[in-house]
Amino acid sequence: MSERVLELQGVKFHRGDKQILAEVDLEVRAGEHWALLGPNGAGKSTLLSFCGAREFPSRGTVDVLGRRMGRVAISELHREIGHVNPRHPLDVALSIRQVVLTGLTGTIDLPPRWEPSPEQLARADRLVAGIGLADRSASRWPVLSQGERGRALVARALIGQPRLLLLDEPTTGLDLAAREQLLDTLDALAHEEPDVATVLVTHHLEELPESTTHAVLLAHGRILAAGPVAEVLTSQAVSAAFAHPIEVRHDEGRWSARALRHGRGLRA
Repeated sequence: MSERVLELQGVKFHRGDKQILAEVDLEVRAGEHWALLGPNGAGKSTLLSFCGAREFPSRGTVDVLGRRMGRVAISELHREIGHVNPRHPLDVALSIRQVVLTGLTGTIDLPPRWEPSPEQLARADRLVAGIGLADRSASRWPVLSQGERGRALVARALIGQPRLLLLDEPTTGLDLAAREQLLDTLDALAHEEPDVATVLVTHHLEELPESTTHAVLLAHGRILAAGPVAEVLTSQAVSAAFAHPIEVRHDEGRWSARALRHGRGLRA
């Protein structure tokens, strides 16, 4: 059995008097690719913050990469976790190559007097080529499309050779073509880095890569279903999570969903 990368047991989280998560249990193993879905306010971002060792639970235990939060230096964990955030707050006109290199320093800009090694430069160039942007490597952030930025952020997250990759709504703001290019990049990652585990947050089934292996449906801070993706993403379960009749389809590796008109029944 593959190595356990994440384990949450009995996790609860409160912010003030408001309960955000209640009794969450989740286990993710190396090489698995999880989708985390649910309506707005379900607790997805909070759950992802536990996966990324950026938030402590009010109650329960969180083990990330074999180490328990509260008993390990968080900075140690962060070096082994890649995080793709489409709202990356970059104001400096770095090139794609430079943006990818900031994944090594964990900074937004390149630190003064820091110089990457020849090996690190070579890895950055391989990653830029792998996301299909080799001919744009020197292009600056302000002139990049949203799709190019999204792919660059995936390469940035991977340069530190993480064991866990977290993707927080990575297709936000992308048009159809850019979305498909990014999903192709994630599918290629599943083949090229078979031991890396991923957790992807989204509202939309259409934004799931074909490589998705598992799913979590979250609503009102509770997990309604978790496990192999085909067992979780049923019409009944998705309808329950979103409190609306929804028909789920799976065709040629891709998922889709549509709201049903009043009076139409659900299929499994």
